[in-house]
Amino acid sequence: MTSARLRRRTGFEIELMAPPGSTRRTLADDLAARCGGRVAAVWHHDSEPSLVPGLGRFLHLTQGFAVHRADGSLLCTLVDDITLLHGLDPRAPAPPGWFRVLSDDRRLLHLLAGQTDPAGALETVLDAAARLWGTTVQRHGDVLRLDDPSGSTIALAAPLLAERERPCEIITPPLRGDHRAALEELLAPARSLGFTVPREAAVHVHLDGAPFRRPEALANVVRLFAYWREPLRAVLQTNPACRRLAPLPAPLVAAARGSCTSDALRAAADEGGLTKFFDVNLTQVLTDTPVRDTVEVRILPGAIDAAPIVDRAALVELLLDRCRGPEPVPPPAGGDAVTQLLDLAAGVLAGRAEPVA
Repeated sequence: MTSARLRRRTGFEIELMAPPGSTRRTLADDLAARCGGRVAAVWHHDSEPSLVPGLGRFLHLTQGFAVHRADGSLLCTLVDDITLLHGLDPRAPAPPGWFRVLSDDRRLLHLLAGQTDPAGALETVLDAAARLWGTTVQRHGDVLRLDDPSGSTIALAAPLLAERERPCEIITPPLRGDHRAALEELLAPARSLGFTVPREAAVHVHLDGAPFRRPEALANVVRLFAYWREPLRAVLQTNPACRRLAPLPAPLVAAARGSCTSDALRAAADEGGLTKFFDVNLTQVLTDTPVRDTVEVRILPGAIDAAPIVDRAALVELLLDRCRGPEPVPPPAGGDAVTQLLDLAAGVLAGRAEPVA
């Protein structure tokens, strides 16, 4: 690892697991109490494989918690992560107050998120949406179903089973400085409450996407994560049990080999079926309407101490700074690729001037 420190605005997603009998709400309440703040329930959007024939995935809303400081600023948000499974009891019933909302239409799910209350009760969560459609909610055992007037199902609401209240992904806002202290403010309480690093855990790092909208810089990021994939995973100690990682699509890598335009890179990304679930998430810099204008590096291993997280993120920052330069990122030249990768980072570090906010 280099001895660099983070200089740029950086956001983090850190995957943890609450101990049995505890939940992500437990950590949210603890963090709010420590800073004199408050907790607000929020919906978290995700998807999961469907058991219904002909339906590839179910989209769902699960309960998360935004922690605000006393001045109203956001400290962090705590949400579920469906990739975290090890150690959870699939037979466990839902604790009181824990449920989820499911749909098969992304637009409907966003509408439902605005018409339902994550802090409410399962029994009434679909009532406001039912009034919107002019129908009534039907109950089938523990599951509530909302149909439109023609009888087509709009959404289901069901208890959150299988200890899904325990996975806890900490999402920070962009941190501008003293990243280590800011992360320890979140992770030290988690450690004291018995939270642990799940078997499948990863840490995701978000950096400002604006510099990588230039096609030369974006092509360099593609080259970095394609040509140096194995050295990167070795240096960063990527968790082999982590899910939702993959090498970048071949058409995108091919497009990045020579001089290329933004349109060519976008077309190649579409051809290759690019989604966020690759080693690096470039979807937000390949659209004119980003939800979160960042480059997201997804291959850092899980951790519950700030120091290794920040050290690895600092290396990622150096390598992405190299991608912003005019020269194409070369492939390894043979020999020790890990040493060559660290030399790329060291070259950027040696040329640094004053810190950047």
